[in-house]
Amino acid sequence: MDPAIIVALAALVVAAIAFICVIVQGAARRKRKRAAGRPAAGLSRHARNPLISPQPHVEWESEGTFNPAAVCDDEGTVHLFYRAIGGDGISRIGYARSPDGLDVSYRSPFPVFNPQPGFGMPDPMRVPGPHGYDIAEHPSGGGWGGAEDPRAVRIGDRVYMTYMAFEGWESMRIAVTSIGLDDLKRRRWAWKRPVLISPARKRNKNWVLFPEKIRGKFAILHGLSPKVLIDYVDSVDDFFGKRQIDSASDHGGWGYADPGRAGHWDRRMRGTGSPPIRTGLGWLVLYHAFDERDPRKAVGYSVGALVLDPDEPTRVLYRSPEPILLPEAPYENDGKPGVVYASGAVVKDGMLHVYYGGGDKHVCAARTPLRSLLDWLAAYGAV
Repeated sequence: MDPAIIVALAALVVAAIAFICVIVQGAARRKRKRAAGRPAAGLSRHARNPLISPQPHVEWESEGTFNPAAVCDDEGTVHLFYRAIGGDGISRIGYARSPDGLDVSYRSPFPVFNPQPGFGMPDPMRVPGPHGYDIAEHPSGGGWGGAEDPRAVRIGDRVYMTYMAFEGWESMRIAVTSIGLDDLKRRRWAWKRPVLISPARKRNKNWVLFPEKIRGKFAILHGLSPKVLIDYVDSVDDFFGKRQIDSASDHGGWGYADPGRAGHWDRRMRGTGSPPIRTGLGWLVLYHAFDERDPRKAVGYSVGALVLDPDEPTRVLYRSPEPILLPEAPYENDGKPGVVYASGAVVKDGMLHVYYGGGDKHVCAARTPLRSLLDWLAAYGAV
């Protein structure tokens, strides 16, 4: 038999075993919760998931469409910015919109944001390309450079987008850009020139802006565990060329153990998910984590929720005792098995809509009544 066919079949077998493991573990988790008398709380997947999948005939997004950012305008339309990978291994940002927050009514036929040299576009003379041993054997989500994993918040009449400018494993920096809300609604892609807000030669990712001021200052969350790390500025424009943040959370996104979470499902942290959402309980933040002692550790990670103090957001008030989303659906195990990456969330008509990447391949959606989730966190998640 052709060796390539043998390798492909082996990969399919591994993926199938991983998927079965996730299903079995999820069922066991639900059984344990019922036995303990604690009601389950979680996100309900959209019946027509995935919302967005790769298009093999479209070069710039033929390999993957995942990890979306989300913002909602005054009319209730949800705007999605998603990471797309083409055959060249470069990540670009695609765009889609959803009037009801569930179904996509428009999808851009071209990237709406392209990485630039120094801001996510690797120099092929310096960084190993698709055939280089480093990137080829350990790609980032299947790609070897570009604008990765966007997060977006609306502040006033502008939308600010942070992303990881990836130019090789030694150049993982946080970049920020913005666009006017009116330009976004009219699909005029007049992005402000991006700037880098993390220093060179450090591995940083998963930084998110708060959507409003805290004690009169704008804030950025750049570390979540074992310690919440936040920096403040007088103006959002201060991020544009005026300062860089030297974050202590230099773990490269690989995942790191939190000694304070021993015995919990989220003992090993992967990082922040969607930007914070102000609620009556505090700042709601989604995050990604797993327990390396769990059989699921071999196939990815799950989504949790926590609440930060509204006035002192370095203080965690509540944290989900169980994941609110596990990688159990087939499209969450297609591509990279066992990955749900919740990078966008909005509140619409009392519902928390969460937009996530499934298996580093698809854009998916799930939702839950916001009040129900907050009540569950308050009842069972006090820290």
